[in-house]
Amino acid sequence: MTAGNNGSDTPENDDPFAYLYRSEGGQGDQSGQSGSAPRTGGYGYPGPHQPGVPRTSYNHVRAVGERTYGQQNQQQYQQGQQQYQQGQQIPNQQAYGGQGQQNPHYAAPETLPGGAPRRAAPSRGTGGRGPNSKGLLIGALAVVAVVVVGIGVAMITNNDDDKKDDKAEPTASSTAAASVEPSKTPEPSKKPSPLPTEDATGMRLEGGATPASDIPGAKAAGGKYVAGLNVPGASATWSVDVDKGGSYKLYVQYGVPGEDQGLSLNVNGKPANEPLRMQNYAKAKKGDWEHGWTYTWTLVNLNPGTNTVKVSCEAGNKCDVNLDQMWLKNS
Repeated sequence: MTAGNNGSDTPENDDPFAYLYRSEGGQGDQSGQSGSAPRTGGYGYPGPHQPGVPRTSYNHVRAVGERTYGQQNQQQYQQGQQQYQQGQQIPNQQAYGGQGQQNPHYAAPETLPGGAPRRAAPSRGTGGRGPNSKGLLIGALAVVAVVVVGIGVAMITNNDDDKKDDKAEPTASSTAAASVEPSKTPEPSKKPSPLPTEDATGMRLEGGATPASDIPGAKAAGGKYVAGLNVPGASATWSVDVDKGGSYKLYVQYGVPGEDQGLSLNVNGKPANEPLRMQNYAKAKKGDWEHGWTYTWTLVNLNPGTNTVKVSCEAGNKCDVNLDQMWLKNS
Protein backbone atom coordinates (compact mmCIF):
# COMPACT_ATOMS: atom_id res chain seq x y z
CA MET A 1 0.00 0.00 0.00
CA THR A 2 1.40 3.33 -1.05
CA ALA A 3 0.62 6.86 -0.18
CA GLY A 4 -2.64 7.93 -1.70
CA ASN A 5 -3.77 4.38 -2.09
CA ASN A 6 -6.20 3.54 0.67
CA GLY A 7 -6.86 0.01 -0.41
CA SER A 8 -10.08 -1.47 -1.47
CA ASP A 9 -12.15 0.21 1.21
CA THR A 10 -12.58 3.59 2.79
CA PRO A 11 -11.18 4.46 6.24
CA GLU A 12 -14.56 4.24 7.91
CA ASN A 13 -14.93 0.70 6.61
CA ASP A 14 -11.45 -0.31 7.78
CA ASP A 15 -12.51 -0.86 11.43
CA PRO A 16 -10.52 -3.41 13.44
CA PHE A 17 -13.55 -3.95 15.72
CA ALA A 18 -16.02 -4.40 12.89
CA TYR A 19 -16.66 -8.00 13.91
CA LEU A 20 -18.32 -6.73 17.05
CA TYR A 21 -21.00 -4.99 15.05
CA ARG A 22 -21.76 -7.73 12.59
CA SER A 23 -25.18 -9.30 12.77
CA GLU A 24 -25.38 -12.92 13.75
CA GLY A 25 -24.45 -15.09 10.84
CA GLY A 26 -22.82 -12.27 8.92
CA GLN A 27 -19.27 -12.89 7.76
CA GLY A 28 -18.62 -10.07 5.36
CA ASP A 29 -18.90 -6.34 5.46
CA GLN A 30 -20.59 -3.72 3.41
CA SER A 31 -17.71 -3.25 0.99
CA GLY A 32 -19.19 -5.64 -1.53
CA GLN A 33 -16.29 -8.13 -1.39
CA SER A 34 -16.97 -11.54 -2.80
CA GLY A 35 -17.92 -14.21 -0.38
CA SER A 36 -19.21 -11.78 2.16
CA ALA A 37 -22.70 -10.60 2.91
CA PRO A 38 -23.41 -6.92 3.24
CA ARG A 39 -23.53 -5.55 6.84
CA THR A 40 -27.20 -4.84 7.47
CA GLY A 41 -27.40 -4.48 11.18
CA GLY A 42 -25.93 -5.37 14.53
CA TYR A 43 -24.95 -3.43 17.57
CA GLY A 44 -24.17 0.12 16.51
CA TYR A 45 -25.47 -0.48 12.94
CA PRO A 46 -29.22 -0.16 12.86
CA GLY A 47 -29.21 -0.14 9.09
CA PRO A 48 -26.94 -0.20 6.03
CA HIS A 49 -23.88 1.94 6.35
CA GLN A 50 -23.73 5.00 4.26
CA PRO A 51 -20.29 5.97 3.08
CA GLY A 52 -19.01 9.23 4.51
CA VAL A 53 -21.46 9.19 7.43
CA PRO A 54 -19.90 8.46 10.85
CA ARG A 55 -21.26 5.50 12.68
CA THR A 56 -23.56 6.23 15.67
CA SER A 57 -24.11 4.13 18.78
CA TYR A 58 -27.47 2.49 19.24
CA ASN A 59 -27.55 3.52 22.90
CA HIS A 60 -27.73 7.28 23.26
CA VAL A 61 -26.80 9.14 26.47
CA ARG A 62 -29.94 10.22 28.36
CA ALA A 63 -30.54 12.10 31.56
CA VAL A 64 -31.40 10.16 34.69
CA GLY A 65 -35.14 9.25 34.75
CA GLU A 66 -35.64 10.15 31.10
CA ARG A 67 -35.91 6.63 29.80
CA THR A 68 -39.26 4.90 30.33
CA TYR A 69 -40.03 1.23 30.44
CA GLY A 70 -43.63 1.21 29.51
CA GLN A 71 -46.76 2.55 31.17
CA GLN A 72 -47.42 -0.61 33.20
CA ASN A 73 -43.94 -0.73 34.64
CA GLN A 74 -44.12 2.93 35.49
CA GLN A 75 -47.36 2.37 37.43
CA GLN A 76 -45.85 -0.60 39.27
CA TYR A 77 -42.83 1.49 40.22
CA GLN A 78 -45.06 4.27 41.60
CA GLN A 79 -47.16 1.76 43.56
CA GLY A 80 -44.00 0.23 45.04
CA GLN A 81 -42.80 3.65 46.14
CA GLN A 82 -46.14 4.33 47.88
CA GLN A 83 -46.14 0.94 49.64
CA TYR A 84 -42.58 1.47 50.81
CA GLN A 85 -43.48 4.87 52.29
CA GLN A 86 -46.54 3.30 54.02
CA GLY A 87 -44.46 0.45 55.48
CA GLN A 88 -46.30 -2.27 53.51
CA GLN A 89 -44.69 -5.42 52.21
CA ILE A 90 -43.66 -4.91 48.59
CA PRO A 91 -44.42 -7.90 46.32
CA ASN A 92 -41.84 -9.12 43.92
CA GLN A 93 -41.78 -6.75 40.96
CA GLN A 94 -41.71 -7.83 37.44
CA ALA A 95 -38.56 -7.14 35.57
CA TYR A 96 -38.40 -3.95 33.67
CA GLY A 97 -39.32 -4.48 30.08
CA GLY A 98 -43.05 -4.90 30.52
CA GLN A 99 -45.58 -7.70 29.95
CA GLY A 100 -44.65 -9.48 33.22
CA GLN A 101 -41.64 -11.24 31.68
CA GLN A 102 -38.22 -11.09 33.20
CA ASN A 103 -35.33 -9.82 31.14
CA PRO A 104 -32.56 -12.38 31.35
CA HIS A 105 -29.97 -9.62 31.18
CA TYR A 106 -31.33 -7.98 34.38
CA ALA A 107 -32.64 -10.98 36.36
CA ALA A 108 -31.16 -11.63 39.81
CA PRO A 109 -29.13 -14.84 40.26
CA GLU A 110 -31.70 -16.32 42.67
CA THR A 111 -34.45 -16.05 39.93
CA LEU A 112 -32.54 -18.28 37.53
CA PRO A 113 -32.70 -22.06 37.65
CA GLY A 114 -30.08 -23.33 40.08
CA GLY A 115 -29.27 -19.82 41.24
CA ALA A 116 -28.49 -18.58 44.72
CA PRO A 117 -31.32 -18.96 47.34
CA ARG A 118 -33.45 -15.99 48.09
CA ARG A 119 -32.85 -14.08 51.31
CA ALA A 120 -35.76 -12.99 53.42
CA ALA A 121 -36.22 -9.26 53.42
CA PRO A 122 -35.47 -7.74 56.82
CA SER A 123 -38.56 -6.68 58.71
CA ARG A 124 -39.07 -2.99 59.17
CA GLY A 125 -40.62 -1.14 62.07
CA THR A 126 -43.88 0.69 61.90
CA GLY A 127 -43.78 3.37 59.26
CA GLY A 128 -40.32 2.27 58.08
CA ARG A 129 -38.57 4.13 60.89
CA GLY A 130 -36.40 1.29 62.24
CA PRO A 131 -36.67 -0.26 65.72
CA ASN A 132 -39.58 0.81 67.86
CA SER A 133 -37.63 3.02 70.31
CA LYS A 134 -40.82 4.15 72.00
CA GLY A 135 -41.79 0.57 72.85
CA LEU A 136 -38.32 -0.17 74.20
CA LEU A 137 -38.46 2.92 76.41
CA ILE A 138 -41.86 1.88 77.80
CA GLY A 139 -40.55 -1.63 78.52
CA ALA A 140 -37.48 -0.28 80.34
CA LEU A 141 -39.66 2.00 82.47
CA ALA A 142 -41.92 -0.93 83.33
CA VAL A 143 -38.93 -3.02 84.50
CA VAL A 144 -37.67 -0.15 86.70
CA ALA A 145 -41.15 0.28 88.21
CA VAL A 146 -41.36 -3.44 89.05
CA VAL A 147 -37.94 -3.32 90.76
CA VAL A 148 -38.89 -0.25 92.83
CA VAL A 149 -42.18 -1.84 93.89
CA GLY A 150 -40.34 -5.04 94.91
CA ILE A 151 -37.86 -3.11 97.05
CA GLY A 152 -40.68 -1.22 98.77
CA VAL A 153 -42.57 -4.44 99.54
CA ALA A 154 -39.40 -6.03 100.95
CA MET A 155 -38.75 -3.05 103.25
CA ILE A 156 -42.35 -3.06 104.52
CA THR A 157 -42.18 -6.81 105.16
CA ASN A 158 -38.93 -6.47 107.11
CA ASN A 159 -40.42 -3.70 109.27
CA ASP A 160 -43.45 -5.88 110.03
CA ASP A 161 -41.18 -8.79 110.98
CA ASP A 162 -39.18 -6.55 113.33
CA LYS A 163 -42.35 -5.39 115.03
CA LYS A 164 -43.53 -8.96 115.41
CA ASP A 165 -40.21 -9.94 116.91
CA ASP A 166 -40.42 -7.10 119.43
CA LYS A 167 -43.89 -8.18 120.49
CA ALA A 168 -43.12 -11.89 120.43
CA GLU A 169 -43.57 -13.79 123.63
CA PRO A 170 -40.58 -15.55 125.21
CA THR A 171 -39.83 -18.94 123.79
CA ALA A 172 -40.76 -22.15 125.54
CA SER A 173 -37.14 -22.76 126.46
CA SER A 174 -36.82 -19.42 128.23
CA THR A 175 -40.18 -19.94 130.00
CA ALA A 176 -39.13 -23.37 131.14
CA ALA A 177 -35.84 -22.05 132.41
CA ALA A 178 -37.62 -19.32 134.34
CA SER A 179 -39.97 -21.85 135.96
CA VAL A 180 -37.16 -24.09 137.22
CA GLU A 181 -36.62 -23.73 140.93
CA PRO A 182 -33.13 -22.73 142.00
CA SER A 183 -31.02 -25.48 143.45
CA LYS A 184 -30.89 -25.58 147.19
CA THR A 185 -27.30 -24.73 147.96
CA PRO A 186 -26.10 -24.16 151.46
CA GLU A 187 -25.88 -20.54 152.35
CA PRO A 188 -22.40 -19.30 153.07
CA SER A 189 -21.56 -19.24 156.73
CA LYS A 190 -22.05 -15.94 158.42
CA LYS A 191 -19.00 -13.93 159.10
CA PRO A 192 -18.14 -13.89 162.77
CA SER A 193 -19.35 -10.86 164.62
CA PRO A 194 -16.67 -8.29 165.34
CA LEU A 195 -15.11 -8.84 168.70
CA PRO A 196 -16.71 -6.61 171.31
CA THR A 197 -15.40 -3.56 173.09
CA GLU A 198 -16.81 -2.36 176.43
CA ASP A 199 -16.47 0.85 178.45
CA ALA A 200 -15.57 0.21 182.12
CA THR A 201 -18.55 2.28 183.26
CA GLY A 202 -20.84 -0.31 181.57
CA MET A 203 -19.51 -3.25 183.61
CA ARG A 204 -20.80 -4.59 186.92
CA LEU A 205 -19.02 -2.55 189.59
CA GLU A 206 -18.60 -3.84 193.16
CA GLY A 207 -16.61 -3.10 196.40
CA GLY A 208 -16.45 0.67 196.10
CA ALA A 209 -15.65 0.91 192.36
CA THR A 210 -17.50 3.92 190.91
CA PRO A 211 -17.67 5.92 187.64
CA ALA A 212 -15.68 9.17 187.45
CA SER A 213 -14.66 11.81 184.88
CA ASP A 214 -12.36 14.20 186.76
CA ILE A 215 -9.15 13.27 184.93
CA PRO A 216 -9.21 14.06 181.21
CA GLY A 217 -7.86 11.73 178.53
CA ALA A 218 -10.15 8.68 178.90
CA LYS A 219 -11.33 7.13 175.56
CA ALA A 220 -14.67 5.88 176.89
CA ALA A 221 -17.88 7.68 175.94
CA GLY A 222 -18.08 11.06 177.66
CA GLY A 223 -14.53 10.71 178.95
CA LYS A 224 -15.85 8.60 181.84
CA TYR A 225 -13.81 5.91 183.60
CA VAL A 226 -14.04 3.76 186.78
CA ALA A 227 -12.21 4.91 189.93
CA GLY A 228 -12.07 3.55 193.51
CA LEU A 229 -10.37 0.28 192.64
CA ASN A 230 -7.62 1.00 195.15
CA VAL A 231 -9.70 -0.55 197.97
CA PRO A 232 -9.32 -4.36 198.51
CA GLY A 233 -12.40 -6.19 197.24
CA ALA A 234 -13.29 -3.51 194.71
CA SER A 235 -13.92 -5.05 191.23
CA ALA A 236 -15.31 -4.57 187.71
CA THR A 237 -16.83 -7.59 185.89
CA TRP A 238 -17.38 -7.74 182.07
CA SER A 239 -19.89 -10.21 180.58
CA VAL A 240 -18.69 -10.89 177.00
CA ASP A 241 -20.11 -13.11 174.22
CA VAL A 242 -18.01 -14.83 171.55
CA ASP A 243 -19.11 -17.10 168.66
CA LYS A 244 -16.12 -19.40 168.85
CA GLY A 245 -14.23 -20.64 171.86
CA GLY A 246 -10.48 -20.40 172.10
CA SER A 247 -7.58 -18.18 172.99
CA TYR A 248 -8.09 -14.41 172.72
CA LYS A 249 -6.07 -11.33 173.48
CA LEU A 250 -7.67 -9.25 176.25
CA TYR A 251 -6.77 -5.55 175.96
CA VAL A 252 -7.21 -3.19 178.94
CA GLN A 253 -7.09 0.64 178.70
CA TYR A 254 -6.09 2.25 182.03
CA GLY A 255 -4.37 5.18 183.72
CA VAL A 256 -1.65 5.21 186.43
CA PRO A 257 0.03 8.11 188.35
CA GLY A 258 3.48 7.65 186.81
CA GLU A 259 4.07 4.32 188.64
CA ASP A 260 3.56 0.60 187.79
CA GLN A 261 0.36 -0.96 189.19
CA GLY A 262 -1.49 -4.35 188.96
CA LEU A 263 -4.91 -6.03 189.51
CA SER A 264 -5.99 -9.66 189.87
CA LEU A 265 -7.67 -11.35 186.84
CA ASN A 266 -10.44 -13.98 186.94
CA VAL A 267 -11.97 -15.63 183.82
CA ASN A 268 -15.17 -17.67 184.17
CA GLY A 269 -14.54 -18.04 187.97
CA LYS A 270 -10.96 -19.21 187.57
CA PRO A 271 -8.08 -16.97 188.70
CA ALA A 272 -5.21 -16.34 186.25
CA ASN A 273 -1.78 -17.69 187.02
CA GLU A 274 -0.38 -14.19 187.52
CA PRO A 275 -1.89 -10.76 188.12
CA LEU A 276 -2.70 -8.27 185.29
CA ARG A 277 0.37 -6.04 185.11
CA MET A 278 -0.44 -2.35 184.58
CA GLN A 279 2.91 -0.65 184.12
CA ASN A 280 3.71 3.01 183.39
CA TYR A 281 4.14 2.48 179.65
CA ALA A 282 3.28 6.16 178.97
CA LYS A 283 6.36 7.21 180.95
CA ALA A 284 4.32 9.75 182.87
CA LYS A 285 5.83 11.49 185.87
CA LYS A 286 4.92 10.32 189.30
CA GLY A 287 1.55 11.68 190.32
CA ASP A 288 0.66 12.77 186.72
CA TRP A 289 -2.65 10.98 186.14
CA GLU A 290 -3.51 12.99 183.04
CA HIS A 291 -0.51 11.75 181.01
CA GLY A 292 -0.53 8.25 182.48
CA TRP A 293 -3.21 6.81 180.13
CA THR A 294 -1.98 3.64 178.32
CA TYR A 295 -2.95 0.02 177.65
CA THR A 296 -1.76 -3.60 178.06
CA TRP A 297 -2.90 -7.09 176.96
CA THR A 298 -2.90 -10.72 178.15
CA LEU A 299 -4.08 -14.08 176.77
CA VAL A 300 -7.36 -15.54 178.01
CA ASN A 301 -9.29 -18.71 177.11
CA LEU A 302 -12.98 -18.15 176.41
CA ASN A 303 -15.88 -20.52 175.80
CA PRO A 304 -18.38 -20.17 172.94
CA GLY A 305 -21.18 -17.93 174.13
CA THR A 306 -21.16 -15.81 177.29
CA ASN A 307 -18.02 -15.45 179.42
CA THR A 308 -17.13 -13.40 182.53
CA VAL A 309 -13.90 -11.43 182.83
CA LYS A 310 -13.27 -9.86 186.28
CA VAL A 311 -10.52 -7.50 187.48
CA SER A 312 -10.28 -6.82 191.18
CA CYS A 313 -8.03 -5.45 193.88
CA GLU A 314 -6.78 -8.32 195.99
CA ALA A 315 -4.29 -8.61 198.84
CA GLY A 316 -0.74 -8.02 197.65
CA ASN A 317 -1.78 -5.90 194.63
CA LYS A 318 -0.87 -2.27 194.04
CA CYS A 319 -4.37 -1.13 192.96
CA ASP A 320 -3.96 2.64 192.45
CA VAL A 321 -5.56 2.38 188.90
CA ASN A 322 -8.29 4.12 186.90
CA LEU A 323 -10.08 1.64 184.51
CA ASP A 324 -11.12 3.04 181.03
CA GLN A 325 -12.06 0.23 178.52
CA MET A 326 -11.69 -3.51 177.62
CA TRP A 327 -11.75 -5.24 174.15
CA LEU A 328 -10.87 -8.58 172.53
CA LYS A 329 -8.72 -9.54 169.56
CA ASN A 330 -7.94 -12.87 167.97
CA SER A 331 -4.69 -14.27 169.24
